[in-house]
This record gives sequence, C-alpha cells and structure tokens, in this order.
Amino acid sequence: MAHAMAPGEDPERRFYIRQGMESPQLLDVAGGQVAVFSAAAPIDDRDNEDAAVAITAGSNRAVLAVADGLGGQRLGAEAAERALRALAERVIAGASVDDGLRSAILDGFERANEQVGELGGGAATTLAAVEIDAATIRPYHVGDSMILVVGQRGKVKLHTVSHSPVAYAVEAGLLDAREAIHHEDRHLVSNIVGSAEMRIEVGRRLKLRPRDTVLVASDGLFDNLHLEEIVELVRKGPLQEAAQRLAAAGRKRMEQPQAGHPSQPDDLTLVLYRRS
Repeated sequence: MAHAMAPGEDPERRFYIRQGMESPQLLDVAGGQVAVFSAAAPIDDRDNEDAAVAITAGSNRAVLAVADGLGGQRLGAEAAERALRALAERVIAGASVDDGLRSAILDGFERANEQVGELGGGAATTLAAVEIDAATIRPYHVGDSMILVVGQRGKVKLHTVSHSPVAYAVEAGLLDAREAIHHEDRHLVSNIVGSAEMRIEVGRRLKLRPRDTVLVASDGLFDNLHLEEIVELVRKGPLQEAAQRLAAAGRKRMEQPQAGHPSQPDDLTLVLYRRS
C-alpha cells in the first residue's frame, strides 16, 4: 500500500531525516512508485547522517535525492538535511517552468553548497539526485552516493561513477571492482557539497523502459554489496519487496561479516523508483 500522508506533511516534498526505519515506505510519485529506506549504522547509539527526499514537481515530474552527511554525527546529519531542503526549495520554486527542472536542480545544488558551507567545522555531504520527467530521467551527483538504472533482465543501463580516487581507478581499468570494494582508500571522496571547489556532474537523459528500476543510494549500500548482487535484488518483484531485500542484505553484511565479502557498518539509505 502507498504511504498515507501524516497530518501537516507537505505533499510536494517528503523528507526522510535522521530515520531509523525497519521497513521501506512506499509512495506514489510521478506516475510511478517510490520505495524509501533509511537507517543508521548498526553500531552504538548514533544519529543517522544520511537523508532522502521525494519532491513532486507536477503530475509526471519529480526529483528523488539522497545525501550522506560528513563531518561527525551532528554536523553530518545537519549537512545532509540542509542540502536536501535547499534542493527541494529550488525545485518547488522552478516546478512551473516549462523547460524542465534542470536549472532548478542545479540552483538547488548551488544553494545546498552555500548552506552546508555556512555550517563550518568540516561539515559536508554527498548529494545524488534523479530528475524524473514522464518516462525520462536524468542523474545529477556530487560525491560517492550513486545512481543505477537496471532493466528487468538485469541490464545496467546507467551507473554513475563516484567522485573518489578508487572509483576513478576502477573506471580507468586500473583496479578491479571486487578489489575496490575492499580498498583501504575507498572512503576518500574528492568532490563534496560544502566546498568552494564543488563540481556538479550532470548525466545524459535516459528513457525508461517498462519495469526499469531506478536506484539512488548512499555508500552504505554500495560498500556492503557487489554491483551484481544489487542488480539481482532490484530487477524484479514488487518495488517495496525489492527495497526490503536490498536493505536486509546490506544490514546483514554489516552485522554478520563473512570471509571474502565486504562488511562496512555505515548508515544506509536507498530510494527505488519504477513507472506504473
């Protein structure tokens, strides 16, 4: 069932901030369904520094985004929240423009950079967003939260490259993906929101086919599951069940380390989307 909106909740933007979810939440968004999951790392008693938002910008347009805060628990969580609220504000303001949401999203990233930079103290965040316009999507990202588009048969149609030295080495063929997930420098990020040098990467437009699944997620997912495992878990079955499988598999890897498999306890946030 779709999520029933809480009293006072803004139907245009649904935020998931400092969440400790046990199961994904399902929403009706932009002619399709969205499943959201977000929870803190299963270690100690700490805030979740990840956050997510689903922003509705018309009957067939939306923006889905994930932020992974850096700089310590308080600053990280605040950075992620500020980034998503700045993005949502600009997207909603630009929703009536007929030439798409690209300018509004870019403005949102720039405003997020300003807002996070004002926090000081080393606060920063990643930010990955997908623009949905009817049956087409376009990715935008800063940092190492990633975006995937997977076909029903398992074909990877889009896979963003994280802004990190290790990811660049994999992309250049200098490092194997399975070696990279265990690399000691995997968590070094070379491009962040909250920096004067922030660079926004804008991907190409992609037309979604029936049953294609869009995934936006923090590194808490990608540091614990191999790409082929993620693809197999999301490509089929009801969307909410796919999100639950992903979340459960990621958490299991964190909590029950096994030889030969990655295990990096971290906050985990994911957003899945399919057109109806």
